[in-house]
Amino acid sequence: MANEKDGTAQASEPVIQVEGLRKSFGAHLVLKDINLSVMQGEVVTIIGASGSGKSTLLRCINLLETPDSGHVWFHGQDLAGEHVNVNSLREKIGMVFQGFNLFNNKNVMDNCTLAPVTLKKCSKEEAEERARKNIAAVGLSDFINADVNTLSGGQKQRVAIARALCMEPEIMLFDEPTSALDPEIVGEVLNVMRDLAAGGMTMVVVTHEMEFAKNVSDKVVFMDQGVIAEEGKPAQIFSNPKQARTREFLARYLDDDPSEVGTK
Repeated sequence: MANEKDGTAQASEPVIQVEGLRKSFGAHLVLKDINLSVMQGEVVTIIGASGSGKSTLLRCINLLETPDSGHVWFHGQDLAGEHVNVNSLREKIGMVFQGFNLFNNKNVMDNCTLAPVTLKKCSKEEAEERARKNIAAVGLSDFINADVNTLSGGQKQRVAIARALCMEPEIMLFDEPTSALDPEIVGEVLNVMRDLAAGGMTMVVVTHEMEFAKNVSDKVVFMDQGVIAEEGKPAQIFSNPKQARTREFLARYLDDDPSEVGTK
């Protein structure tokens, strides 16, 4: 369980604090006054039906989408503030996308070293040392010089995780990282994410993997039609949700044996 990992002490102030966040696309209001806090070392999973606003919320946290109103505070700094260096702060917020977003004309090593060298001004030697460590951590040392086009989907996603880790982020955001993968290789990506959680990495994960949400999260957030309908500890959300809409969404999991959650 994430809240048992290494006895990690959580800071008193949130790493991320979202306040009154609203976002529209045209006339469609996607996020409605979202409030959310993420503490140091916490694993927060965001669940809900497609179209509920989960991915938009995640993209607003690092300003890949610009909120219409509200605030996103990162260590007490408003990312929307006039004098904030968004790019500098964003370097501390790693992002892993559903579609990998790798540089297909570069090998695994080059994918992992490009940003540290160009953005963080690391030496090539330092960047490569960091890359070797993170590529090993995701189990791909044998593929360090491989063309990414030759990799499986699961391997590509693990490279994407290693690449994000090479920026030494303080928090990792995952936007449905397994939804584009064949079912038989989902586990290899989830195992890497479990290892990150066990190591104390602060994580916000948009996912349909209910077993991961139940067993790895510190906090589960259920979104419905652009609002946070319910949030709480995994045991409370999965065993005794307070809201009827949460119960409806989780009905198949609530009826299952706990050992089978997420396996169907």
